[in-house]
Formats: sequence, structure tokens, C-alpha cells
Amino acid sequence: MQLYERDFYAWTQEQAALLRAGRLEQLDTVHLAEEIEALGRQERRELVNRLGILLGHLLKWQFQPQLRGKSWQATIIEQRQEIQELIAESPSLKAYLAEAMEKAYRKGLLLVVRETP
Repeated sequence: MQLYERDFYAWTQEQAALLRAGRLEQLDTVHLAEEIEALGRQERRELVNRLGILLGHLLKWQFQPQLRGKSWQATIIEQRQEIQELIAESPSLKAYLAEAMEKAYRKGLLLVVRETP
């Protein structure tokens, strides 16, 4: 059983050390490539999740004005800021924005349904 399967954290530290030392021939390139791709997918999921929360709260804000409060307002502000930071750190996510909005809208609607009396 490889280190990757036995102890993921130890594997990450070993791979980082090998990269820093320039010992590229010793890298576990198959798993390393998989993990790098997974990091990219994680960034996309975070964008969709944050957009979903934002859209859900904007829908509640629009259609339940009698229930508006500081909590909703704070969530809207926070999610907008986090989305801006996420895109600033990974500008290539802009190309994914339309698809992310579609997925996020469905998540936002589910949030509204779950939280609406």
C-alpha cells in the first residue's frame, strides 16, 4: 500500500519536499495530478455554494420584505465579498460564472424552500 493511501497528510508533505528539492523524478505524478485537479473543482464548488447562499438570501429579501433583518443583510454582504475575493484570487473562474449561476440558483431556491414557513 502506497503512502498516498496510508497517510494522505504525510504524502502531501513528502510531495512538497520533493518539489522543493527539485527531485521531480520521485514525485507521485498520477496522484499529484488528481489532487491538483480536485483543488480546482473545490474552487468551483465554493463559488457555486457562495452564489447559492447569496441568491437564496436575495430571493428571501425580495419576496419576504416583512422578514428582512440585519442577519440577512449581513449574509448578503458577506457572500458578495467572499465571491469577489474568490474571483480576484482565481480570475479564470469568471469563465465558469454563467454555469455556476445556474447551479447556484437551484441551490438558492432550495435554501428559500427550506427556510420559508
